[in-house]
Amino acid sequence: MVICQSCGAQNEPNAATCSRCFAPLTNAAPAPPSSGPAYSSATAGALPPPPPLPAGGSGGAQAVPNYLVQSILTTVLCCLPLGIVAIIFSAQVNTKLAAGDYAGALESSRKAKMFCWIALGLGIAASVIGLLLGVFGAIMGSAGR
Repeated sequence: MVICQSCGAQNEPNAATCSRCFAPLTNAAPAPPSSGPAYSSATAGALPPPPPLPAGGSGGAQAVPNYLVQSILTTVLCCLPLGIVAIIFSAQVNTKLAAGDYAGALESSRKAKMFCWIALGLGIAASVIGLLLGVFGAIMGSAGR
C-alpha cells in the first residue's frame, strides 16, 4: 500500500494518484506500457497516460447524466431521506468526471438514478395509502351519522 503524503489515505501500490484527494503519489511506479511507443528513460519518471475516453467521441463526459434535478424534486416532493442520498450521489458525478474517474462517475450516476426511482415509488405509495385512508375515513364518518 502507498500512503498519500497529502491526505494520508492508503492507495494501491500501482496507483499514480490518490483515490481520495487525487494528488500525485510519489512512491507509485508507473507500469510499463503494453503497446505504443517505446518506453525510454525519459518517460520513466512521468505518470502513465490517462485511460482513453469511452466510445462516443471526445465528449464522453457529457454522456454521464448526474440526475441532480430529479434528485432535488424527489427530495422535495416524495421521500426526503432517500432524496438526500440521491442528491449526494448526483453531486459526486461531476466531481468524479473532473478528476478523470469515468467508472466512478458512472457508478454514482447509476446510484443517483436508483435512489430517485425508489424515492418516487415510496412517495407514490404513501400518497395512495393516504388517499385510501382518507376515503375510508370519510366513508366511516358518514356511515356513523
